[in-house]
Amino acid sequence: MTRRIPPDVSPTDPSVRPLLIGHRGAPGYRPEHTASSYRLAFTMGVDAVEPDVVVTADGVLVIRHENEISGTTDVADHPEFADRRTTKRVDGERLTGWFTEDFTWAELATLRCRERIPALRPGSAEHDDTEPILRLTDLLEIVGEASSEQGRAIGVVLEVKHATYFAGIGRDPAPLVERDLREAGWAAGEHPLWIESFEQTVLADLRGRGVRAVFVYLLEAAGSPADLVARDGRLAQTYADALTPAGLDVLARDVDGISVDKQLLLQDAGPRLVDEAHRRGLRVFTWTCRPENAFLDRRFRHSGGAAAFGDYRAEWARIAETGLDGVFVDHPDLGAEAFRG
Repeated sequence: MTRRIPPDVSPTDPSVRPLLIGHRGAPGYRPEHTASSYRLAFTMGVDAVEPDVVVTADGVLVIRHENEISGTTDVADHPEFADRRTTKRVDGERLTGWFTEDFTWAELATLRCRERIPALRPGSAEHDDTEPILRLTDLLEIVGEASSEQGRAIGVVLEVKHATYFAGIGRDPAPLVERDLREAGWAAGEHPLWIESFEQTVLADLRGRGVRAVFVYLLEAAGSPADLVARDGRLAQTYADALTPAGLDVLARDVDGISVDKQLLLQDAGPRLVDEAHRRGLRVFTWTCRPENAFLDRRFRHSGGAAAFGDYRAEWARIAETGLDGVFVDHPDLGAEAFRG
C-alpha cells in the first residue's frame, strides 16, 4: 500500500508543476549557501531552497555542500588552522583538506565563503570573502523572514550529507536535525519542508523521530548508497536496483518521493520512470538544471567553452515534458522562465 504525501506540507497549488527549488540558493550569481544567494533566490520566485547540512566538532549543523571546505571557504588563508589540514576517507572517497567536524562553530564562524567553481562563474567569485558560513538555524530564520515579506510560504528542501560517515565518528546528524527543526518550529508541519538524502537510513530515522516532512530519496545515476555499502559491502543494492519496478515498489512504502540525476530523465526511458514513480504515489525531483555547457547534455551544448550558456532551454523543456514534480536550479530566474513560461 503506497502512502500519499501529506497535503499540508505542500507550499504550492498541486496543479502548478514543477516545484522550483533554488539549489543552494542562487549559486549561478552568488557563492553557494550564502545569505545573499538564498535571498536572491527568494526574489527570483523560487518555491523552496535547498541547504546541505554537515556537522561541526561541537554538534552544530552548518550549511556546506561537503564537510571538506577548502574549495568553498578561505580556510586555507587562516594560518591558525594550518595544522587542521588532513586526509580522510568519506563515503569511500579519499579527500585532503579541512573538514567541518574538526572545527567548532565558533572557529568556522571566522571563515568567509567563496565561489566553488570560479572559472565557470567569475561573476559569483567577485563576491568571495564577503559572507560567513550559515548554520541551519540561520537559514530557517532567513526563510521565515522572506516568507513574511513576500506573503507566501517558501519551503526548505533539507539535504542531510554523509549521515553514515558522521554517525560513524560519533556525530550522528539525525538528532541534530530534529533538534534544530523543533527549536525553530519546523518539525511539526508548520512550514513546507522536504528532507532528502542519498541514504535512506537517516530518512527513516528522522521519520521515526516524528519529524513531519516529505521524505525524498536522492539517487545517483550509478553506484550504491553509502549506508548500504557500510552494511552490506559488495552486496549492497545499487541505485539502479532501486529504480526498477520492484525497487520502486519498496521505495513507495518507505519514502514520499525520489530525486534523480537529470541524465536519467534525458534518456528515452525518462518519461516512463516518472510515470512508474507516479503510479506508486512517489513524487519525482531532478538535479541539477544549469545553463553552462559544462553541465549540459552533449546534445544541447553550444560553442564558446565550458562557461558559455548552451541550449539549456531545449534541455529543460525535455525534462519538463516528463511530467516531473520538482527541479533544482542554480539560476532561479532562468528556471522560472523555462519551467513556468
